[in-house]
Amino acid sequence: MKRVTVHVAKTHLSRLIEAACAGEEVVIARGKTPVVRLVPIDAKPPERKFGAMRGKASASEAFFEPLPDEELAAWER
Repeated sequence: MKRVTVHVAKTHLSRLIEAACAGEEVVIARGKTPVVRLVPIDAKPPERKFGAMRGKASASEAFFEPLPDEELAAWER
């Protein structure tokens, strides 16, 4: 584990990022108190798949009926 102060982190941020991406644990401290851990994030979020919910949700005929006047009024506020 690499522990550095905020000042050192500001000065050597690029190197610390490289170390974290290489798997090293980097902790940034204010004085002797650790405050944050520098960790890499996943390179790419999972992609959405078109049609993934097909067949898993349904709407009854009531879904397509007009809303009552009082409910419409509530949406217009």
